[in-house]
Amino acid sequence: MRIRHLILLSFAVLALLGASSVGAASAKAQTRSKAKPRPQARSRPKAKRATNAPANAGSPMSGGAGIGVPPSSAPSTHSEPVVQGSVAKIVDGLAYAPSLAPIQVQRAIWAGNAIRHKPYIYGGGHGSFNAAGYDCSGSVSYLMHAAGLLSSPDDSSAFMSWGFRGAGHWITVYTNPAHAFVEIAGIRMDTSAEGDPSPRAGSESGPRWRPLLKHTSGFVVRHPSGF
Repeated sequence: MRIRHLILLSFAVLALLGASSVGAASAKAQTRSKAKPRPQARSRPKAKRATNAPANAGSPMSGGAGIGVPPSSAPSTHSEPVVQGSVAKIVDGLAYAPSLAPIQVQRAIWAGNAIRHKPYIYGGGHGSFNAAGYDCSGSVSYLMHAAGLLSSPDDSSAFMSWGFRGAGHWITVYTNPAHAFVEIAGIRMDTSAEGDPSPRAGSESGPRWRPLLKHTSGFVVRHPSGF
């Protein structure tokens, strides 16, 4: 009987130990379940590359000025007449500068208007840019000075080595030892009426705006840098 009681007591002790371990495990599990879950790391969105301007900025479709297209000039006035486009126009002897031409080209044309009623005087415009009359190279010198392209008057022989060889985009000087004239934006300033189909009365000689010559053989062709 004593041995039986000892055996029963041993089983009771083991049962109590098992129950306590199960309770501890259950309590630990409950503690874990009550703990706040760790937040998952959010993926950072990819940054967009910054652009300097919208894709269509500066294009004609966006209303912006395209690259290389010069802005329009100021409105046309009596002293500084302007015609839209890139080609000058002669109206009743007065030259209209193209709106798309550089300001130097426009100033040369407006300077031509200032002397278009002056008479032809041999040597005129060489002692001073301001003269009572002009010869061929004197009138060319006056226009180039107004454009900021000439500091002192040149004669026709000096113009043969002026600037650069060949025709320019806006300004071209045709010269030889006897004569010189200049073409600017599609019109010609010349003291000679050659090639002028209908020269106005009294404009046969002296600096006048005239149409371009069809034939320019016998002349050295020069142009200023950038024009």
